Amino acid sequence: MPRSHRRRPEPAGDDESFARLLAGFKRTEMKRGVEWTVQPIAAAQAQKPYVCPGCPNDIVPGTAHVVVWRAAGILGDSADLAGRRHWHTHCWRIN
Repeated sequence: MPRSHRRRPEPAGDDESFARLLAGFKRTEMKRGVEWTVQPIAAAQAQKPYVCPGCPNDIVPGTAHVVVWRAAGILGDSADLAGRRHWHTHCWRIN
């Protein structure tokens, strides 16, 4: 029987993990005595406009940036995630 040279579709889970790899990995940073979770967003993943809290300028779609939220807030994880903000990478670094 001849071998098939067609590529087989990859399982759906692999596509999601590849998207996470492109977006970057979460890390924890300390700023002014507060622990923050920082998630880099790749330009390919940035599809919506946001306003950077560090400077009042827009983060346009297609611009790499970071999403930041408190790592251990007193109101719980859901409140911390609801309070996340999108920052220009440079603005977050100099803040």
